[in-house]
Formats: sequence, C-alpha cells, structure tokens
Amino acid sequence: MEKAKVFVQKRARLRQLLLKYSYKEGIFTLTSGKKTDFYIDVKETALMAEGAFLIGQCFYDLISKQELLPVQAVAGITLGADPLITATSMAGYLNGHELPGIIIRKEAKDHGTGNQLEIAGNVPKGAVIALLDDVVTTAGTLLQIGVNALEKEGFTVAQILSVVDRQENGAAEWIQAAGYKYQPIFTREELLAE
Repeated sequence: MEKAKVFVQKRARLRQLLLKYSYKEGIFTLTSGKKTDFYIDVKETALMAEGAFLIGQCFYDLISKQELLPVQAVAGITLGADPLITATSMAGYLNGHELPGIIIRKEAKDHGTGNQLEIAGNVPKGAVIALLDDVVTTAGTLLQIGVNALEKEGFTVAQILSVVDRQENGAAEWIQAAGYKYQPIFTREELLAE
C-alpha cells in the first residue's frame, strides 16, 4: 500500500482515539495560566497500546520526511513527551531506523548525576534531534527549556513535532521564527473538523 495512504489511515484512526479519550470540554487552566473551554490530554491516548503505536508511527512518518538533516534521536520534556519518545523510538526500530530517546527535565536534578537530560546510551554526540511534544499552546516551554537544554549539550534540533497544535498565541509562528521546522500531526481545526 502506498506510504501516504497508510499515513492517512493511521492518522484518521489516531484522530478517533484522541476525540474519544483525550478531548474534553469544560473550563480548564493551561500551563500558561490562561483559562480555556477545552482541553486535550494526549496522555490518555498515548498511554494506550494502540494510541502509542499510532502516535509513534505518525511521528516516525514525519521524521522520515526530514531530508536536510536526517534525525538521529528523539527528545521531549518529561512527563507529556515520555510515552511519545518511546513510541517513536520503537516505530523507528520497526522501520529499521535506530531512533534512541532523550528525556528532558525542566531542571537538572539535585542528586545522582545531576543531569537535566536522560540520554540513551547509543545517542551520538552532537546528534540531530526531533523534539516531540503532546500539545503546543505557546511553545514557550519547548523553546526555553527543550531546545535550550538540547543545544547546550551540543545537539542540533532539526524539527519540532507535536500531536496537536492548539492554534493559539502564534506558537507555530514563534517556533518557525526561532529557526525551527515545526509540524503537528493535527491542528486543533483538523482534530475538531466535522
């Protein structure tokens, strides 16, 4: 089956799961402190076997299209990105592409190694990274913590991917203005389209 058609099918099924398990209406407070009338808790889908499989496959498909700087590892900020990293790493493995993971803490830990990054043993020094996130609203945390922590350790961020872009506060524009390629699996508009 044609690769593009398979991606469309996986994406359509992922959309069904996100709408059933992750999309919620009501009054919620976002990380930014802003109030919203809907919330997308991607973890409720990403922690299911089928949801994780589909997210990993969709992210892998987007990563494999990255031609200028081929991605060597995937990273994300704990906790939301943890299942995304594992799922994408496994999707890469199933497709014959080693994609080890890096988990980014918001701050360096104050015990043990004191690391801010937990890095798989086979991530090459200076690796090209795809930075993953579950839901992007402002992109502030992604840029200020995620990108900074990776670049401080000598990694190159080739692309930033999210499961859902809320299409608020110009996050996509902020990411692109900072010099990074950005692509969500779904925009809010695409996820909620009739």
